[in-house]
Amino acid sequence: MARFSEDELHAVVSRYEATRAAALTERDEQLRAFHAAGWRPVDLQRVTGYSRETIRQALRPEIRRATNLSRRRTSPQPPADYRPYGDRKPYVVAATLAELHGPTGGTVTLPRHLDWSGHAEYDLNRPARLASMYKVVLTEASTTEDLNTWLDADLLRRLWPTLWLPPQLRQRWEEAFPELAATRSNAA
Repeated sequence: MARFSEDELHAVVSRYEATRAAALTERDEQLRAFHAAGWRPVDLQRVTGYSRETIRQALRPEIRRATNLSRRRTSPQPPADYRPYGDRKPYVVAATLAELHGPTGGTVTLPRHLDWSGHAEYDLNRPARLASMYKVVLTEASTTEDLNTWLDADLLRRLWPTLWLPPQLRQRWEEAFPELAATRSNAA
């Protein structure tokens, strides 16, 4: 495979942008010519399939310039008091790992308040399904009883390094149980 330079890539993008801008200008000029010849905006919209706003901006370039300028100036910002969902979600952490005596094999069906996906049946003998169930229980548990009922301490320790969890949840559990954090660093 041939190697390309950054300059070559910049050239490709520059050519695309130039031809795109030229095509847009030509299209708008043609639409304005049709409009000057008596075509109504609604007819241009119907025949071309363009939106009403696209036709409006083609017929009045000053509107496109104002719209584009406005878009550049205003990027959406979250409210000042915004906190990401992961920081607001009330993750539950077990009181002690010793109380986690959930199933370790066979097939289990999680209650609807934990798994409403329609695939709440987990074969714990299949590693992927086991890990998936642990992730669901950890992220959706609303009480320590949920954790105690569905998680097993030894399995949790074994799975911990490989579970894909929200960072806030992982941090809370590892602060409460440093041994879990140690299993992650030992696995690395």
